[in-house]
Amino acid sequence: QVRLVESGGGLVQSGGSLRLSCATSGITFSVASMAWYRQVPGKERELVSSISASSSTNYADSVKGRFTISRDNAKKTVYLQMSSLKPEDTAVYYCKQTTSRGVTYWGQGTQVTVSS
Repeated sequence: QVRLVESGGGLVQSGGSLRLSCATSGITFSVASMAWYRQVPGKERELVSSISASSSTNYADSVKGRFTISRDNAKKTVYLQMSSLKPEDTAVYYCKQTTSRGVTYWGQGTQVTVSS
């Protein structure tokens, strides 16, 4: 059974930092690509950052220079280090895993709230 469990969300003041974690199980993590998405009520879920199996990274323009995605294959975990947080970063953050066969799995989400 595939499981993705996000953690690390919470309430932080503008300019602060948080590190999100997504622990996975049930799949060969090292060959999967991983991504972080976020969603606010009434809007579509948007891609924040992704990291391939070879650790190539991609970032949305809105978070470039502030967020860093990384992965630990031994721990089967992907991280999102978020710095210089802004109120507009407030959202539910979701972890997504895409297997080598193109099958996707989602976590349950973790709330990030940035106060001004």
